[in-house]
Amino acid sequence: MDEIRSVTDQKLNKYFDVTRRALTKVKIAQEKKINWKTSAEDFLDMASRYFQDAEHFQKKGDIVTAFAALNYAHGWLDAGARLGLFDVDHDSELFTVD
Repeated sequence: MDEIRSVTDQKLNKYFDVTRRALTKVKIAQEKKINWKTSAEDFLDMASRYFQDAEHFQKKGDIVTAFAALNYAHGWLDAGARLGLFDVDHDSELFTVD
């Protein structure tokens, strides 16, 4: 069990590091015109791909990476809902809207 826990700590530290570096790199971009439908399809595609990745990692027994991929999937869905790319019927239980 200690061996599994150390892998979990290692992966957790990796994800903290990646997110910490991403947060420091992000800058607010200049406003630009976007294709709404293409952007929504892209967000949905990314969410679907991460969900499939989560299923793959779960089948391999890598539950930590599966959990991370699930969070990425939901993050794409949540961001799309928050931006208004997706109509989620004001569902603030599944999404951070309203």
